[in-house]
Amino acid sequence: MAAIPVSEQEIRSLVDAIDRADQAGDAAGAERALARVRQLAPDHAGVLNLAGMRALRRGDVRGAIPLLERAAEREPQMPMLWLNLAFARRDSGDSAGERAAIERALAADPRFYPALLHKARLFELEGNLPQAAAMYYAFLVCVPQGEQAAAVKSAIEHAREIMRKNDRALEAFLTPRLADLRARYSAEKLERFEACVETVLGKRAAYSPQPTFLLYPRLPAVEFADREFYPWLDAFDAATDAIRAEALAALSQAADDFVPYISKAAGMPVDQWGELNNSKRWSTLFLIKNGKRIESALARAPRTAALLEAAPLCKIPAHAPTAFFSVLAPRTTIPAHTGVTNARMIVHLPLVVPPGCMYRVGAERRPWKEGRAWVFDDTFEHEAINDSDAPRVVLIFDVWNCYLSAPERELVSALLAGIQEYSAGETLFRQGG
Repeated sequence: MAAIPVSEQEIRSLVDAIDRADQAGDAAGAERALARVRQLAPDHAGVLNLAGMRALRRGDVRGAIPLLERAAEREPQMPMLWLNLAFARRDSGDSAGERAAIERALAADPRFYPALLHKARLFELEGNLPQAAAMYYAFLVCVPQGEQAAAVKSAIEHAREIMRKNDRALEAFLTPRLADLRARYSAEKLERFEACVETVLGKRAAYSPQPTFLLYPRLPAVEFADREFYPWLDAFDAATDAIRAEALAALSQAADDFVPYISKAAGMPVDQWGELNNSKRWSTLFLIKNGKRIESALARAPRTAALLEAAPLCKIPAHAPTAFFSVLAPRTTIPAHTGVTNARMIVHLPLVVPPGCMYRVGAERRPWKEGRAWVFDDTFEHEAINDSDAPRVVLIFDVWNCYLSAPERELVSALLAGIQEYSAGETLFRQGG
């Protein structure tokens, strides 16, 4: 007898009846509803899939496979139907058929993360660790953020563990193959190569400049600049004792002149700065602020002032340079953040750094050394921690990015001056750490 034409709404109603019967524990009622919907819509992909999955759950693999095959063939663009067929073929011991069904699911939707997970597990069962790790990575990329299902959370953690296992295996594979070359070039600067290796092995996160205001394209993305570009910093290093004495004297004699570095206006979002906003836990004594000399502060630090005056600092009208003594209180964290532009870099001269202080720029952590300045691009995410019982004191000022040519520096200065004029004199630069 020919099937009676039936609407999608009627099919949905009968499927709902099956669900209600299952929830009520009425197995006979569920089977009657299933028989009815199969009679009304024997070639409907959803109905065939439902019947096939019910058969699979009760252990009737041989009965499930033809139903699931017909469902997938009726709606080949639906990846879930192919995935269900893969489950059935797996349970029947048909590994080739299982893989073929998964490939059809991914042909229908290459980002269908349950099929990516299934394929990754197939590679893992075969002992193909590199391919398994690659597929687990694809799964992690495609799984929706915030997925809360317990099974998916467990799969995510398993995927990460397999990727870590693959990274360890890859490192063991590569180490002897690179040993001779590393030994041959041991006298060379290999920091970039070693960072490359650590990144590919998952030991080092990949960061890129993320300025909050002005991105200067095509500049080398370097967390810490080579000191060879700033040889005049040697004079600051040599004068560390004098600079430290001036900073500590100012802190002792003019503590009220040290102001909170973070000072958001009322009504402005504070984001990660809630704990430090308007707090002297991170305080500063500005010597130069947005290109303007603070004469009272400079008078307290004549040796520092003379060095800053002689140095080729970043000069942008109403924006730079800025120079200040930065004091980070004990047990205080400067949260991860990025600076305004990669057209300039930031100098830190550590003056007082008690044990327990940490500094990170991008993926690179560097130990402080009092009296040894470093230069970094603060448009990489960076953070600082003072986990000691004493204040951390640093001289901070800005310099041009060493990769900008003289004409580029002049043009950037004019560009920012024009933007400031357009913005009715609003100052846009700020940096810290």
